[in-house]
Formats: sequence, structure tokens, C-alpha cells
Amino acid sequence: MTGLPTTMRAWVVSGKGDERGRVLQVERAVPRPAPDEVLVRVLACGVCRTDLHLADGDLAPRAPARVPGHEVVGEVVATGDASRRFGTGDRVGIAWLRRTCQGCRACRAGRENLCRASQYTGWDADGGFAEYAVVAEAWAYRLPADADPVTTAPLLCSGIIGYRALRRAGLPPGGRLGIYGFGASAHLIAQLAIAQGAEVHVLTRGRPAQKLALELGAAWAGDAHARPPALLDAAILFAPVGELVPVALEALDQGGTLAVAGIHLSDIPGLDYQAHLFRERTLTSVTANTRLDGEEWLRLAATTGVRARVTAYPFTDADRALDDLATGALTGAAVLRGLPDSEVGRP
Repeated sequence: MTGLPTTMRAWVVSGKGDERGRVLQVERAVPRPAPDEVLVRVLACGVCRTDLHLADGDLAPRAPARVPGHEVVGEVVATGDASRRFGTGDRVGIAWLRRTCQGCRACRAGRENLCRASQYTGWDADGGFAEYAVVAEAWAYRLPADADPVTTAPLLCSGIIGYRALRRAGLPPGGRLGIYGFGASAHLIAQLAIAQGAEVHVLTRGRPAQKLALELGAAWAGDAHARPPALLDAAILFAPVGELVPVALEALDQGGTLAVAGIHLSDIPGLDYQAHLFRERTLTSVTANTRLDGEEWLRLAATTGVRARVTAYPFTDADRALDDLATGALTGAAVLRGLPDSEVGRP
């Protein structure tokens, strides 16, 4: 690691209710890559709702003062002794799923997202709200050298998880897809579904989000509790609001599936079997993703022209970005820009 700084700036979770903010800026040692890891200089990091759940205590922290952030676009600046996949200067992405055991029944069956020993970036290990981050080379995504860091960052979690949710929803070709909530994941997956011939109906609070949905090609957009103009073949619930589960199930046609995409959801009200589940309607959850999901999604996003609508924040404004996400003050995705070259490694 010759020539690299020894310390860096990073944001850590303060703990719910801290009057100083959801995250605090600290000075940390630049991490050293393990033999199978690479060290990445962070060029941009998306601000995901999971980061907000962690900062607000909806997700129990796995360690105190954790550095959040798991939608990282960066440049490899050092490699571990056993690392061979990437070289310095390569552009890579770091996503939510960080490691799995690779030996359990789920991993052997190609369902590594269900590995009970799985680890996650920004939760089990420090993430991308920092100048530098490490990642196991087998879990990093190779990105084009000219990939724009700011618009690419949201693809690495919001996009990947949204893609798995779309697959879990079982949307038939040319079918009607309902999307509940229209934040970072939803606005990306709507673009893919529309490009693949789906008729997309968006149900979300807030006129700006509804307007964005229509701009992106949705057939209809309305309030989250409204009934869409036609029964849905499939639906995805992105909003972490359990009371919308029965609302979405009622909007499904027979045989339809509702996929709940979030890692956190408020309590679901009681369901009425006849109104919500009968005629083979299905309710399913989504748990993380596999690396294959990520590779497929990144290829599809590139070939179909999916592009994130981004509000970019300076690295120094991480707390404001989380606040804006919490209050619904932005549409699309929020992204922290990496520090400019002249400031990297400076206290």
C-alpha cells in the first residue's frame, strides 16, 4: 500500500435519536485488504433505504460505529496477496451481499442469498460512506472503465434487489405490474419492466414520484391506497409499509403474486383469505440476492438503457442525504460523491 494515505474520513452510524445526526464523521485507519480482497478508493456511494433503517435502529447494528453504504463504485488501488481477479486502476462495484459460506445446502443449490452465514456490506463490515473500502474480489462486480460512478452506484443494490423482486413476482410477458412505492429501486425496475413490454402501474404517495413514474413510461400512477384501473398480474411492494400488503393483494388478478422487496417492513394487518389470497394469489418475500442476479441485472440495465435519476450530495452531506431520504424530499436515488483527488487522505 505504498503511496496511499494511512488515515481516511468516514461516516459511522451514531445510534437512533442522537441529536448530532444519524451519522457522524470520524477519522479511521485506511483498511488493509486481506489476501483475497482488494482495496477500493470510493468514487461514489449510493444512499439506500437499508442505510436509513440501520441508522434509525430498525436494523440492529452488528457492531458499534459501523460505516454504512453498500452501493459503491470505486477504483482498485491495492490488492491482497492472493488476489488475482483485478488489478490496480480497475473500476469495480461493491454491493450489499458481501460473503457467504459456499458450503451449506443453500449455497450448493445456487441460493446463496439464503445462506445463514451470509455477511453484508455496511452491516457486518464497514461500507462505502468512506474514502476507502475493502471487498473480497469474488464478491465485487467488474464495471466498465468509463462507467459514471454517480449514476452507476444505485444499480448495485437498489437495482439488484429490485431485479430479484421482479423475478420473484413472476410477471408474465406483457403483463400488468403494480409497483407500490417509487423510490430508488422502483424507478429502476419500472424502466426495465417497461423496456421488456410490461404495462406498469405505480402506486405511491407524492406527486413528484407519480410524475417521475409517468415520465419514465408508466401507464398509470396514483395514490398508494388507490385501486389501479385494471387488475394486476404481479406487484412489488417497495415501500416498507405493512398496511399496503392487503391493499396490493386485493389489486391482484387471480394467480398473481405480490413480492415484498424490503429488508424491513412495518406490521402487516390481518388478512382476509377470500379477499386477499383465494384464487391462488401469492404473497412472497425477497431476501438479498445472488451474484448471478447482480451480473444479469447489470447486463440487462446496460442493454435496455436503464438510467438512475440521481440527487448527488457532497461526501460531507451524508447526514442530509439520509434526512432527505427519510422525509421523502427526493425522487429517484440519492448518492454521495467521493472526495476529489485534492482532498483524499486529508483530515
